[in-house]
Formats: sequence, structure tokens, C-alpha cells
Amino acid sequence: MSESTTAPSKTTAPAQGGAGASGPAMTKRVDMGDAAAPEGVKFEAIDAIREGRTFKPAVHPDLARESAVVEVRDFCLYYGESKALHNITLDVPRGKVTALVGPSGCGKSTLLRSVNRLNDLIPGVRVTGEILIEGQPVFDPSVDVIQLRKRMGMVFQKSNPFPMSIYENVIYPLRIDGENRKRVLDEAVERALRGAALWDEVKNRLKQSGLGLSGGQQQRLCIARAIAAEPEVLLMDEPCSALDPIATLKIEELITEISSRYTVLIVTHNMQQAARVSQYTAFMYLGRLVEYAPTAHIFQNPTLPETEQYVTGRFG
Repeated sequence: MSESTTAPSKTTAPAQGGAGASGPAMTKRVDMGDAAAPEGVKFEAIDAIREGRTFKPAVHPDLARESAVVEVRDFCLYYGESKALHNITLDVPRGKVTALVGPSGCGKSTLLRSVNRLNDLIPGVRVTGEILIEGQPVFDPSVDVIQLRKRMGMVFQKSNPFPMSIYENVIYPLRIDGENRKRVLDEAVERALRGAALWDEVKNRLKQSGLGLSGGQQQRLCIARAIAAEPEVLLMDEPCSALDPIATLKIEELITEISSRYTVLIVTHNMQQAARVSQYTAFMYLGRLVEYAPTAHIFQNPTLPETEQYVTGRFG
């Protein structure tokens, strides 16, 4: 379900020391809307958001040197009268993994689902600004939305294999395009399953139901289905949130491997995951882009103190 822009509720971990404290001391974790900046530091971006003022996100100059597959330009999205995304401008670099991070409700999934227009399915949604894929406007009235979605693979939070065989799950995008040649389908199945690091585990049971696989295998099956038609962009909405650590590791290794062939845009709440799999990270807060830079910069030397507070777990 798409995210709203309601501010996250205040949560507090045990404060350092104090009466009754047990175990290792912990840093207080607070809602950024209530957080006070360290002495001598000003949270300019968050203050602007709270006061309804415009501000310029911190965008690293390395982005300007990248070739963009997806371009988001002054993009706003509304649910009825409620504004969920505020003037987002960012480029998604070709052949790289870009992570969208931020607290729950900041608009990460809403932005991701705008790229392939899944938000169109929600009553009352309207947009301004534009999103381009390979220079072509996504929201142009002449765009065939079905054809647009065929250009992008989508992997959801919860694995959603179809109630059919592993083989038929993988070739489903080709079937609906009218491809029936067995040789082409067989090659596509093997290529996609190898690409999803699943071939060796299922090659002898392709006719069995995809629902009989483990949770991690089902998610990799969904990735195989998403890449079977060779999409231009792979969109991933928290693909590991429902998986155990071992299955998560396999998915992360897979993302790293396929990023050499596909442009990947991934939403994640897991900061360690963003650091491990992505080359670029965009930090969002309450429907705004706050900072966008190479992942190493975001986690090691962010431009804004708000970003440092978030990625180090001081609020969320």
C-alpha cells in the first residue's frame, strides 16, 4: 500500500544510564520533528519542512556526471487534497542501484510506484511535474500504461508468485506479449532463473507450483519473472522486509549481481542494506527529497546534519 506523509510517531529507546537502566547504554531515538539539533548545528532542511518553507535539497555533483534512465522533474503527487510528494527532482543513474531511504510515511514507495504509474489505481490521485524514462514522459496522455509497465520490472514487499508452475510464473510476461515459441520460452526461463540465482535449485522441478517454494525462493522467483522480459528498470519495494537473514543475504547478493545489467531503484528501511547494495542513496522526509549522493558519502560524510542523524539511527 502506498505511503502517506503523516509524520512518524515518537519512539524512544532507553536513555543512557539513569535509574533502572540495564545492559549497554543506548542513544535516545526520537522523531525528527521533535528533535533538537546538536549545539551549534542547525537543521535547516527539517526546520524548513516544519515551517512550510521551500528549501534546496543537497544533491552531490557526481549525479550530474551520470547518464540518467529515469528523470524526475519537480514532481508532486496528491491524494485528493493531501499532498504526498513535494516538488521531487532527481535522476536515477543508468546501470546503478539507487536506494530510497527515510522514515515510514516519507513518500519512498509513493515515488517508486509513480515511476510505473501504479498510483493511478488509487482513486483521487493526481500529479504535477513530470517523470521521464529514457527521455519519454511517463504521464503524457498518449502513453499506453500497459506498455509502459512492460518496460519496468516490479518486485513487491511480499512475494507474489502466481498459482501456476515455476516455468509459467517466469514466462508470464512473455505469454501476455503473445510469445509461444517453445525454444524462446525455454531459453527465457533458464536465463531469468540463472539471473535470479534460482536455476540450480529448481531446474528439475519447473513444472511444480511456484507456491511450493520457500519464502526466499518465492521472492527470487518474482525477481526472475520481473527480469524475464529484459526490463529497462527494475523497481523493488522493500524486497527483503518479509525474509529471514539468510534469504535476505541471497537477495542482496542477487541485487549486486544484476545491477551490472539493469538499473535498479529500491526502497528500503534497512540502512545496512542500503549501504551494502546501492551506489547512490536518496534520503527523503515527509514527501521531500532532503539529500541525494553516492552511498559512501551519505553514510560516511553526509552534507546535512539531518541525514547523519537519520542514517546513524538517532531518529526514525
